Formats: sequence, C-alpha cells, structure tokens
Amino acid sequence: MARILIVEDDPQMQQGLRDNLDFEGYETDSASDGRQALEKILNEQYDLIILDVMLPELSGFDVCRQARQEGVGTPIIMLTARGTEIDRVLGLEMGADDYVTKPFGLRELLARVRAVLRRTEIHSSEKSNLVPVTIGRLEIHFYSYNAYENGNPQAMTHKEFDILKLLWEHRNETVSRDLLLDQIWGEDTHVTTRTVDNFILKLRRRIEEDPAVPRHILTVHGIGYKLIP
Repeated sequence: MARILIVEDDPQMQQGLRDNLDFEGYETDSASDGRQALEKILNEQYDLIILDVMLPELSGFDVCRQARQEGVGTPIIMLTARGTEIDRVLGLEMGADDYVTKPFGLRELLARVRAVLRRTEIHSSEKSNLVPVTIGRLEIHFYSYNAYENGNPQAMTHKEFDILKLLWEHRNETVSRDLLLDQIWGEDTHVTTRTVDNFILKLRRRIEEDPAVPRHILTVHGIGYKLIP
C-alpha cells in the first residue's frame, strides 16, 4: 500500500484529497504549511508527495528544493493555481516529477498518482537486474535512485535519474530530444526541448570534470545527446 503525503493549506481541499485517496486504497498523511511538510518529508517515509505551491511558511517550490538538496528522492506531484509555463518549468527543475494545475479533475489527479507510482514500481522491480554503473565522476545506482561521488551521497531528482538511465540504456547512441520528451514526460505538452537541454546542463555539472568541455554527455547538434561511458 503506497503512503502519500498531501501538503495543502486549504482544509477542505486537503480533506477532500485524503478522502478520495483513502477510498482508492492509499495510506495518507497531511501537512498544512511548508515547514511542517519539510519536517515530515525529512523524517518519515512516503511513496509519493502531493505538494501545493502556495503554502504558508515555505512555498512548495522551497519545500521541493530543500528536500532534494537533503537527498530525498520521493516522487513529488506539485499542485499549482498558476498557469504560466515558467511556473510549471520551475517546479520541474526544482525536482518535481509532475504537476497538476488547479482547478483539476479528480480523475486527472488519480491518473497522475497512478502513473508516478507505476514508474516507481517498475524501477523497484528491476532492482535485481541492475548493478551500479560509473558515469564520469558518479557511481549511479538506478534501482535505488542513489548517486555517489567518492563514496559521498549526491542528491539527484527522479527526473535526472530517469534521463540518465535512458541515456545509459542507449549509450554510444544518439538519443533525440523528442525521444527524451516522450519517454520522460509522456503526454505533458507544456514541457519543451529547452527543458531537456536544461536538465542535460544540470547532469553535466554533476558528472563531467569540466562541464564546459563534456566528455560523457555529448551534444549531437540538431538531434539530441549521446552518452559515452
């Protein structure tokens, strides 16, 4: 049974989400402000976090960013009333795995919850078939979403792991931006190739000795990227 933390300051919205997720068979917990949410995220175990952007104390963006900086890899779906692309992209680049714009339909949210949890389960089921790999400065454990540099844990988001895993599965081959968009973001039409490029820049900063002169994640101009182990 998946355990889900709902972070929402509107009492009616929070209770409505809990009631519906409980009805679907999930175990739920809740927080009403950003500081309480961050404390729970850092001290308890969850399978998924549903995180509102507009919160008292700390914004959802700040909660997401600080959780990722502390090495928390739990998937996060952000709820936002904002409709501009920059806010959606900002949430994803802070480390969120998906987002839903308010007002949203319950069926849409449940579909997103199931999709994110399904991706997590698929990675877990592959655990016995995956061994750590070394890419540049990092040792990557794809099955557990862990990364290490000289034995020291490095915080990475699920999206970063997913992108790197796809590149690894096609290592020494060119992976197009369109394939990355399709495989990593699916039907999310608000994400553009620029988002892919920004994630690649972040991965280069983690992996390359000199991100300005990459040796492992190479740009294939006009097409996409190639991973050279």
